Amino acid sequence: MARANDADGVKIGVLTDMAGVTADATGKGSVEAARMAIEEMGGKVLGKPVALVVGDHQHKPDIGSSMARQWYDADGVDVIVDVPNSSVALAVQAVAREKKKLVMFSSPGTTALTQAQCSPYGVQWTYTTYALSRGTANAVVQEGNKTWFILASDYAFGKQLAADTSAVVAANGGKVVDTVYHPLNASDFASFLLQAQASKAQIVAVANAGGDTIMAIKQAAEFGIGQGGQKLAAMLLLLTDVHSLGLQAAQSTYLTVPSYWDMNDGTRAFSKQFQARVGHPPTFLQAGVYGAVRHYLKSVQAAGTTDSEAVMAKMKSLPIDDAFSLNAHIRADGLVVRDMLLAQVKAPGQSSQPWDYYRVVRTIPGQALAWPLPESQCPVAKP
Repeated sequence: MARANDADGVKIGVLTDMAGVTADATGKGSVEAARMAIEEMGGKVLGKPVALVVGDHQHKPDIGSSMARQWYDADGVDVIVDVPNSSVALAVQAVAREKKKLVMFSSPGTTALTQAQCSPYGVQWTYTTYALSRGTANAVVQEGNKTWFILASDYAFGKQLAADTSAVVAANGGKVVDTVYHPLNASDFASFLLQAQASKAQIVAVANAGGDTIMAIKQAAEFGIGQGGQKLAAMLLLLTDVHSLGLQAAQSTYLTVPSYWDMNDGTRAFSKQFQARVGHPPTFLQAGVYGAVRHYLKSVQAAGTTDSEAVMAKMKSLPIDDAFSLNAHIRADGLVVRDMLLAQVKAPGQSSQPWDYYRVVRTIPGQALAWPLPESQCPVAKP
């Protein structure tokens, strides 16, 4: 049964970071990814137009939640997508739960979104800190790197990524000798890096995002972290980060990614069109926005309505079939379980074309990257 405003078509809100620390990895590219998914559906669903609205939350939870409330209450937005910054995402999830409206998170990684603070109206589409830590930390510890120093951002995402990384290191017989937190959008990592050097840890793990990741790795090179025998591990590293750092600085770094632009014929075809609009291939966050919007629109079409419960049921039952999603499905708790890639950044001489930055080491099964559903803290997942 259709809602009253189904007659007006579908409205999608891209809530993103247009000028801040994650703007290159999300921002304009996330908007274009959503637009390309809409265009792929012919710009219509249920015979009505699909509209797109865009907002910048400025990494402030109060702004993000206020914008979500305005979109849901007054502007007729049916689903919000993207939402980089885990603290903002949790605030938006609370509004969506209250309003019984859908939200599909491509860019935040905190596990709270599909654990204790889950929602029957929320989907964590692209990745979690749990998945990234298991992919990357497992590989690095198993190479014999047993002592770790963690440098993390001081908000929900960084704290969760640090905690998840610590758990994986310990489970593999390693030890985290210290964890320090830096403010978001930091410019000076000197004191933190001096602590890292003094710790004598084999691995200095960088658990942050976007510009903070780039600045931390650049300054680590200036401090001679690598020359002193310590190695860097980037717990979240995006294509745009590697581009900013350059292969010389980033080479040999292990990373876990849900997708890569050069993965298959479908991702290469999409990325060629995307690059013509944005100037670079999509990051996995931007690819996630494309996949989420595409799956949402297909589910609305199949459900015959924009009613949140009906669409969510269809999203969970329909196969996820975009080119960037490997063996993916939405679980009862709203988590998309998907295979991911363990990759390694190429050396400059190994790169054969622009943006040819990763060597895929192996595929990691999705079940190894998600907590068992029976152990979930999510009330929605309980029988």
